[in-house]
Amino acid sequence: MSVAVLYIRVSTDEQAVKGYSQRSQAERLVKYCSLHNIEVFDTVFEDFSAKTFNRPQWMKFFETLKTKNTKINLVVFTSWDRFSRNIADAYSMIQKLRKFGITPHAIDQPIDLEIPESKIMLAMYLATSEVENDRKSKSVRLGIYKAKQEGKWMGKAPLGYQNRQSAAGRKYIEPKEPEASLLRTAFEMIAENENSVNYIYKQIVSAGLKCSRSNFCNLIKNPVYCGHIIIPEFGAEKKHIHDGLHEGLISTLLFEKVQEVLDRRRKNPPKKTVINEHLILRGILLCPNCGKTLTGSGSSGRYNKYYYYHCSLGCKFRTRADKVNEQFMFFFEKIKCPGTIY
Repeated sequence: MSVAVLYIRVSTDEQAVKGYSQRSQAERLVKYCSLHNIEVFDTVFEDFSAKTFNRPQWMKFFETLKTKNTKINLVVFTSWDRFSRNIADAYSMIQKLRKFGITPHAIDQPIDLEIPESKIMLAMYLATSEVENDRKSKSVRLGIYKAKQEGKWMGKAPLGYQNRQSAAGRKYIEPKEPEASLLRTAFEMIAENENSVNYIYKQIVSAGLKCSRSNFCNLIKNPVYCGHIIIPEFGAEKKHIHDGLHEGLISTLLFEKVQEVLDRRRKNPPKKTVINEHLILRGILLCPNCGKTLTGSGSSGRYNKYYYYHCSLGCKFRTRADKVNEQFMFFFEKIKCPGTIY
């Protein structure tokens, strides 16, 4: 008597298609095995694409074959597109299964793999599945391309936006606070060209933005924030930018100003920063009110120029730099080890 594992696969986009349901496949496979005197050893249910064999349940089943001695000599499924939609992967997996003494079998498209001519039919079944898969993939890419040409944002909303859906079912993105305001402030600070991008990034993160530095460097170059959409290369069409349907966080003018600043800095990297002797603790001290990193600047009085450590992004904390520096040096002298030369 043959011993079989029933393999039942339905990808997410096939769930609602009549005839592809897991229940329907299971009923037909069990009935087939009963009529042909085949013992069912186990049933493997899969909800995953057949583009590759890197499928959770299949990999688990295959590991079992490598680690345990079983009486299985058949893997039974309804049709070859349930097994694979990739010709090369299918042939490779068939060879691996046959090394374990297991033959794959499609009840709707039966093939005797011992007959050389049957490989022609197998190739046709597998090629048909792969072509159908490629056609669907191309249709999806074309659909996304057309949607972007209409100005629609596709996929998960970028940082500073959130995905929404209208009552009519139209999907769109809209600004999300407080991220939108923080990013708007970041663009404005970069355009002023007074501080490094790294310094601005730290200020924005300390104000509440959750974002990695690499992601921040990428998003400040993304035209989505001024209301545009990047249209990728497709066929003969080259990559270009199109007006989006969403609301921009900043103006196109401000975005272009930021790109000019970034471009100049790439071409002319800043020289090593010289520490202002009046603001030796700038970028080190933390604001006692909000916890942000303090910056510093000078203010001209009637007779002299006075320096202050102060907060930014809305906090009004400010203190005389000379007083703080004096207290720091006094503390530094107290903790200095005897005999140490500075």
